[in-house]
Amino acid sequence: MAEESFQEKTEQATPKRREESRRKGQVARSQELNSAALLLTAMGGLWMLGSTMYEGLSSFTVDTLTNSHKFEITTSSLWNLMVRWGTVFFTVTGPMLLLLSVAGLAISLSQVGFVVNEEALNLKLQRLDPIAGAKRLISKRSLVELVKGIFKILIVGYVSYVTIAPELALISTLVDVGVADTFTYITTMIVKVGVRTAIVLLILAALDYAYQRWEFNQSIRMTKQEVKEEQKQTEGDPQVRMRIRSLQREAARRRMMAEVPEADVVITNPTHYAVAVKYDMATMAAPAIVAKGQNLIAQKIREVARESGVPIVENKPLGQALFKAAEIGQEIPEALYKAVAEVLAYVFRLQRRTVPDGPVAEPSSEW
Repeated sequence: MAEESFQEKTEQATPKRREESRRKGQVARSQELNSAALLLTAMGGLWMLGSTMYEGLSSFTVDTLTNSHKFEITTSSLWNLMVRWGTVFFTVTGPMLLLLSVAGLAISLSQVGFVVNEEALNLKLQRLDPIAGAKRLISKRSLVELVKGIFKILIVGYVSYVTIAPELALISTLVDVGVADTFTYITTMIVKVGVRTAIVLLILAALDYAYQRWEFNQSIRMTKQEVKEEQKQTEGDPQVRMRIRSLQREAARRRMMAEVPEADVVITNPTHYAVAVKYDMATMAAPAIVAKGQNLIAQKIREVARESGVPIVENKPLGQALFKAAEIGQEIPEALYKAVAEVLAYVFRLQRRTVPDGPVAEPSSEW
């Protein structure tokens, strides 16, 4: 573990590491993108709903002031007035608040999806450590955030100045126009400044999002040792896996050898290949391979066949063809039916004949 701490994190994060980081709430997220998109949404909402909001609030205010001389100050009347103000306020601003809430949720989901920070739900006393808090305040991330904050203030100030400066002469004449016209003009200026600012901030937010993704990918990189340890945890130790595979192969080989005594014939190469074939006319549609092997396994198949009294037929081309054409437990391909039938017929004639009257013709090796 001491060596691991000195290793460079040169490897890309594995899917498992990314999922672990996600569960901890560590994702690539740009708050600047949220802020810029919400500002643009707010300006759009103000442009569409501004007149309706103005009319609702102004009519209620006018009605309240007009009838103020009839208002009796009591506990009940003050409560009723507060309820009316609250009802009107949420009725007028409700659509805007709903629009901003939906936009904020959509923007967050579009960046990182639905993320639940499991660690944030657990109380950790380390978070109350003032020294750790001071380190976070003077970290590289804090410095970057400070620079971004100052830059945003400068951007907003510059855009506001460029937008408002040409209007200063007109702004000075607003004292001579009505309240409705003044409100409309101010709303228009606010929307104009907000939209321009939001567009600039969106461009900066896109760059910030790219930076946040790069920084996040760098922060979750892994050392070669970490990758190896993770592979051991998920797939098991390579040596153990090799041992398991070896045991599985050995078990399969023993099961295969147990089938050799049940075969009708073993066709050999004669030394490199051995294929055990079984055919039961009553239960099988075609001959099937019950065992096969090369070199040492082929030799073992021949030994078991001799011990069990299974006939061994040497046929080099047929042995090679059968070995390559089908797996253990499969029927032989149709193209080899004739050649295998000749071998089986030869074997069956030998088995039925106790005292031969003459030589029995061997199957042809050319098929």
